[in-house]
Amino acid sequence: MADHPAAATPPQNPLRTTASHVEVRRAGPGDAAAVLAMVREIAAHEGPPDAVAGGLGTWTTMLARPDVVVLLAERDGEPAGYVSAGRRLHLWLGRDILGLDDLFVRAGYRDAGVGRLLMTELGALAAREGLAVRWEVREDNVAAQRFYRRLGADLRTKVVAFWRP
Repeated sequence: MADHPAAATPPQNPLRTTASHVEVRRAGPGDAAAVLAMVREIAAHEGPPDAVAGGLGTWTTMLARPDVVVLLAERDGEPAGYVSAGRRLHLWLGRDILGLDDLFVRAGYRDAGVGRLLMTELGALAAREGLAVRWEVREDNVAAQRFYRRLGADLRTKVVAFWRP
């Protein structure tokens, strides 16, 4: 499946500021340590940091998979944030979609357009392949809901069930 369409590299779209710029690119296995560090940061922000089960080897393997999409934002070469998604079949639509997992921007890089840039690049990747993007957002995360509405997302209320039989 090396020729899987989701493996295409998204176009570079730097966000330019007076002193620096942010570039977004598809993360690969060599970016596993940086991505894992940010995954642990978001886990610590949202709950217990030990909720992240996978280690460096797991992330190295995942970032090599064509159905795993992680776009990495770097400002002056330093990781500033990421958006992660998995390509999966949506039975009702009868085709693949991107299931967005996380959008995370590190403290110090927030409110500078990095999140919008990451979502714009994910949207461009999805649009090239005719894919919809689906995700959940916590009901009490009003700031995120405002952000997603400004992007043009349609927010729907639903209860999310998670089961480990």
